[in-house]
Order: sequence, then C-alpha cells, then structure tokens
Amino acid sequence: MKSILDKWRSATSDAHGGHAHTDSQDSVFFSAAMTEHEQDGNTIAPWEARAVEIDAKRMSASRGGKLLQEQCAKNKFMAQLPGDLVARMAPFMDFAQIAADRDVVRQDEYGDFMFFLLSGTMAVNRIQPWGEKLLLAQTRPGDLIGEMSLLDSGIRFSACTTMTECEIAVLTAQALDDMMLKDPQLAAALVALLARKLSLRLRAVSARLSENQK
Repeated sequence: MKSILDKWRSATSDAHGGHAHTDSQDSVFFSAAMTEHEQDGNTIAPWEARAVEIDAKRMSASRGGKLLQEQCAKNKFMAQLPGDLVARMAPFMDFAQIAADRDVVRQDEYGDFMFFLLSGTMAVNRIQPWGEKLLLAQTRPGDLIGEMSLLDSGIRFSACTTMTECEIAVLTAQALDDMMLKDPQLAAALVALLARKLSLRLRAVSARLSENQK
C-alpha cells in the first residue's frame, strides 16, 4: 500500500509543479475521521490508492480547471458559487482521466473523497442483499458524487463505475481540510452547498415515504 501511495503522491507533486498538497497539523477535521476508521480495521479506499488501482491518468490543471468551471455552471447547486470561488477551488482538486469499466467508488467501503464528473458517463449501482445488481442512476457531466461519505465519513451506499472514458475532479478529505485552513471562505461556501444538497435529498426521500404511507 505504501508504494502505491508514494507513486500517486509523486505524480501529484509533478502535476503541481513539484508541490504536493501539504498536510496541515492545524486542520484535520475531515481527514481525522478516516484515520479512525483505519485504526478500527475498516476497509479504507483513499483516492491516492484508488487512482493507481484503476490506472487513472493525471490531467493538466489548466484543462481540469476549465472543465470544472464549465460543469459547475451547469450544476444547480454549484452554480450558486461565484466564478471566482470555483476558480479558487481548482488548486485543491486532483484532475484525472479514467478508462471505461473502472470502479471509481465501491459499495460498502469507506472513501476519503468526492468528485465532480467533468465528462463521460458513470453507472451508479447497488448490490441488493439477495445478490441482484440494481442500477440506481446514470451520471452525467456536472454531477457531484460521493459527497455524503466525505462529509460524514460514512460507508459508501453504492458503487460508481465508468461506462465511458471519464474525466473527473477529485476533492479529498485532506484537501478539504487544507481548504478550511487556507481559504475558509471557499470551504464554508462549499460545505454549505453540500449540506443544502443533502438536506434537499433527505426531504425528497421523506416526502416519498410519506406518500407511500397514505
């Protein structure tokens, strides 16, 4: 595992001009939760390891940043962020290109990242207790995936598999901690938007349950 992480960190450092994301001792709110899961013996899937496992190819920051701004403008939640905040978000992201038929996220694992789909299509699947594979959704560019596990450090509810070649922008727990320290205005705005998105999703589920009980 250490060699895998070292390989990805080296690639990250090269892509950022020799400067990898630095670990901050002052802000570990999100990343500390993942460390606790690891200490408890749970299966952890950090982005650094998953990227190597699925042979993700690093994209240039210039292309990734441009696509991020374009797709955030199409997302009804992220479009609420002013353009300058989206631009400030890019340095905290890892941009990657992934071939088709790769599991970016797996069900029932703990992951330390969320991502924006910048291009391509992914299938969101869940294996039911009786073994049936259920297609929950097909994502499209502009969709945000995995934010719930990043925020609450909980287990992944479903799997996300690339159906075509995809480009993504990844935000890890450590990068979010770095953002809280280095750009608290951006971090506060982003977390508020994610919380609003999850709240609306919960309200929609509650409404459906209420309808079913009538």
